[in-house]
Amino acid sequence: MNGSKDPVSGAPHATSGTALPDDGLGPITAARERFAAGADTVHGVRPEILVSWYRCREQYEVDPDLERAPAAAAGTAHSMEHDVVFAELGGLAACAGGEVDDLDGLVSVADSDGRVLACWGSRRMLHLGADCNLAAWSAWSEWASGTNGIGTALESQRPVVVSGAEHWCQGFHRWTCAGVAVRDVVTHDPLGALMVSSWQQPVSDAVVPWLHRVAASTEAKLRQRAHHTGTLLAAALADARMAPATPLAAVDTAGKVVLANGEAAVLLGTPADTPAHAPAHRWTPQVRALPQLARRATERAQQDPGWSGSTLVHVPFLDTLLSVAVRPVVDGSQVLGALLAFGPPDRPGSGDLPDELEPRSSGPRPHRDRVIALRDDRWVLLDPREIRFAEVDHNNVWLTSDQGRLLAAARGLDRLEHELGGKGFMRVHRRFLVNLGRVREIEQGFKGALFLATDTRTRETVPVARRHIPYVRQALGLSALGGAG
Repeated sequence: MNGSKDPVSGAPHATSGTALPDDGLGPITAARERFAAGADTVHGVRPEILVSWYRCREQYEVDPDLERAPAAAAGTAHSMEHDVVFAELGGLAACAGGEVDDLDGLVSVADSDGRVLACWGSRRMLHLGADCNLAAWSAWSEWASGTNGIGTALESQRPVVVSGAEHWCQGFHRWTCAGVAVRDVVTHDPLGALMVSSWQQPVSDAVVPWLHRVAASTEAKLRQRAHHTGTLLAAALADARMAPATPLAAVDTAGKVVLANGEAAVLLGTPADTPAHAPAHRWTPQVRALPQLARRATERAQQDPGWSGSTLVHVPFLDTLLSVAVRPVVDGSQVLGALLAFGPPDRPGSGDLPDELEPRSSGPRPHRDRVIALRDDRWVLLDPREIRFAEVDHNNVWLTSDQGRLLAAARGLDRLEHELGGKGFMRVHRRFLVNLGRVREIEQGFKGALFLATDTRTRETVPVARRHIPYVRQALGLSALGGAG
């Protein structure tokens, strides 16, 4: 929830995509009432707002008549990255008036659970915020307070604006809010959010760019820290005392490979002995269970820094299960990642990890599964076989399908990739997920570039990132055909 006067002039200023809050039964108010009553087709609502309403109604079951945000429960444990974000956002929020002149708004900082930590503003704005519990220790996640500037920003990769009746809850309709989330540069999980709110005023074009700059500068500091973390993980692998020829890899908390020796690189499908310190350069392993393994190991190590464990993972290169010993890499109280040592599947899992992660026998999901997408103002249920490829734009995922180009309800390509696991889809680029069963032609471009054509009539092609080319060729049965694309 956010709203304010023009942060430059102090006067009301309408912006693209926003409007003054509806005081009567305007189009958005009427659409929200119909949607809250159960309608699936409403008109005149921005797609990102409609997707948020859908989450509020179907997933979170938020009361649309809520007048005040609930008090926040105890939050999750905060990492050092959280502390960096809170300090950075708090300092910038306190100085917001110097960045956006004559800002007559309420600036709020929240943690990754949507729990407000502090608010800054005039006495009048603080009082108005307190009336609906926009104050410290209140809960503004979507699951607690519906569509709003903090909660919806935490669900998105870009700044969001929520005006008037676009708020899911009735009690917040006199506010306009602009919010942005800051995300972990390794896991991409939200760490915190910053929101500017004003009473019965739209936000101006100056507020959203300011929020974008704040998030970008904060994440730049996190990238510097993550680069240092990468060097520590690589050093931990170099210092590891293991039997010769043991497949050994260092992974970050998202399961991305920072460094792998020659034996492990063959299993993981990554380059050997090539450090990738920066988060953007780290290698995506071809063992699909590693992100889940890394997340569980991180959670366990946060509870007990001396913990280590083992489990079984399916390795596609060998088409078999291998045991993997997991040893977290910890710096002070911060879990940096883990060292993974692979071996034969002759040991049961231990240390609170499942005995078997993603075994070969898991098979595809039932045929009744559908992918939910949005076309204009109505929901479309797609059979995965109808989807030719998916493309990410920030955190929006667009599906190119037999029913046209649709906005996926899934937030982020990683989540969609997980949902489509076992259905013949492959990540071929950081922005593209392709249904290999819909590939009709393979085109070879300049200097070995590769493109997959999914519709030869319209010359619809998807680029393959250079690092993914060997795996795409193997998956399409082209690895034995030499240099032809």
